[in-house]
Amino acid sequence: MTATRSPAVAGTFYPADPAALRQQIAGFLAEADNAPPAGQAPPKAIIGPHAGYIYSGAVAARAYARLAAAHGTITRVVLIGPSHYVAFQGLAVDTADAWTTPAGTVSLDTEAIAALRQLPMVGELEAAFTREHALEVHVPFLHQVLGDFRLVPIVAGNAPPEAVAAVLDALWGGPETLIVVSTDLSHYLGYAAARQTDAATAAAIERFDTGAITPMGACGAGPTNGLLLAARRRGLTIERLDLRNSGDTAGPRDRVVGYGAWALHAPETPAREMAVDEEQMAVEALAEGLIQLVRTGIALGFDTGHPADINPHAELPPRLTAPGAAFVTLRRNGLLRGCVGSAVATRPLIVDVVQHAFNAAFRDWRFPKLALDEWAGLELSVSVLTAPLAMAFADEASLLAQLRPGTDGLVIEDSGRTALFLPSVWEEVREPRQFLTLLKLKAGMPATHFSPGFAARRFRAIEVKGPMIGPSVPGGPPGDSLRWTPLQRPA
Repeated sequence: MTATRSPAVAGTFYPADPAALRQQIAGFLAEADNAPPAGQAPPKAIIGPHAGYIYSGAVAARAYARLAAAHGTITRVVLIGPSHYVAFQGLAVDTADAWTTPAGTVSLDTEAIAALRQLPMVGELEAAFTREHALEVHVPFLHQVLGDFRLVPIVAGNAPPEAVAAVLDALWGGPETLIVVSTDLSHYLGYAAARQTDAATAAAIERFDTGAITPMGACGAGPTNGLLLAARRRGLTIERLDLRNSGDTAGPRDRVVGYGAWALHAPETPAREMAVDEEQMAVEALAEGLIQLVRTGIALGFDTGHPADINPHAELPPRLTAPGAAFVTLRRNGLLRGCVGSAVATRPLIVDVVQHAFNAAFRDWRFPKLALDEWAGLELSVSVLTAPLAMAFADEASLLAQLRPGTDGLVIEDSGRTALFLPSVWEEVREPRQFLTLLKLKAGMPATHFSPGFAARRFRAIEVKGPMIGPSVPGGPPGDSLRWTPLQRPA
């Protein structure tokens, strides 16, 4: 093929005349009036639609208006969307050197594309680009907002989210790289049904629920789920910018297509550190209460054989009812006797702690159920985890250099295998390379394993400790007197 790819849908999806195209995009951006809040950094990624401009251009502009301040900063765009005309497995990259549209010519990042070809799920497929509009319609917007940049276009066939996330991780870069996911939402429903379906899809996108976004709800479900998976690992936040359909813009309402626009933002380190400090104060203020939850939860577990229930009428501190992720650890004579927990906050902290207290005592597969004669010698700890923050690194040496012994907990993930170490592991393993090697082995990976899809997230843990025998649990065996107000006997 020629070195420069010509446009496939100029004159149909958007104007073929350069002046008319610039004028139309400028009108969309002016109508969007969507400048970012003062001090907010440009998005790391955006999600936007790919229909004809008269239908979806105004919605796409809501995302592109957020990039105005990034002119001259963003120099590379990773653009990924679904295949509409060719069915294939995996992800396709282009063999061209440049793309041209009426807005101008953009060079492809051929070095990055060559590196992607080394990944097993990525191949070259000319047919995937010949007629495809899902990527092309974004390029004039990018030209007008960003000016000069290099492009990495990717068409997604049947590719699982993990494969898409691995490709995005390999291209993630820093503030110079923008990721654009192209997708429309529901197709050809009636207006009311489309609004209901699109609202459900939008809610799933905003809670990073990759299991709830399907091709019926978004034609670019594969690229969208892959971005959300990578973004969730890296601690990005998401902001809805627009949600409409063709019945709201330029079409009839009997058969509409849904459109949405979102911006994803990287976490700000200073704000995160402040949040960690606030979390530490909140958890430490609850230290005795958390230990009593574990004591009473284990006591009622002995008595009933089931996790304790939460008293719905109890007045609880706000931090206990807010989402939280915790690990409960039991030790006896200095040796581990049980440890169970959550890496991500998905339920109220009190529920997480009480469930893990029971599981650490009676369901940790590495140990037999806790026996009554072990009661008096138990030492308890509750570690409340901060939200995991994705780490950016080019190789294993870069990852190791960023680890903070004694401070960082670490979650690693690759090809469906994952494992976690709490910061307390540094008490026994003080050298970063050994720490990472043991974590790989825990995940079932070879000690020397590293790949472009290798992901790591670090977190901190606020730990509180106490003995099993305490104010809520006297030295005798469990019984009806062993209660703490928020807990009650299982129904």
